[in-house]
Amino acid sequence: MLFGRKQRLINRLLIVEDEPLVAFDLEHALTQADYQVVATVDRYRDAMAVIEAQPLDLILSDVRLTGERDGVDLARAVKPHGIRLMFVTASCPVDAPDLSIGCLAKPYGHRELLDALSVIDATLGGKKPRRLPQGLSLYAL
Repeated sequence: MLFGRKQRLINRLLIVEDEPLVAFDLEHALTQADYQVVATVDRYRDAMAVIEAQPLDLILSDVRLTGERDGVDLARAVKPHGIRLMFVTASCPVDAPDLSIGCLAKPYGHRELLDALSVIDATLGGKKPRRLPQGLSLYAL
């Protein structure tokens, strides 16, 4: 613990988003909040290449991606490997509770995103959140 701040369990993030402005905004907000964005990609295959090359704490993925495969395909691919994924999307997939740790509904602001990450971090640390940020559905971690 440094100066009263608890060490986060989630630090290294991968952003998988097909909309360039949304991806840039996400990356900027997370970097400003002292998260390490390992990469920002818009395709399943590029995400898998990063996942194979880098240790990650969490993937933030939209459902719609560039190319034939989508965020649901990505969630299915990483789940057996124990890699956590949170959907950040306007339409959360029906099977999201089986594939991800949560879903943050678009549109959301920076505050909701950062609050969602804090709730997930606290939950992973064994704390039960008092309330969830607006737009966040949290599943079994």
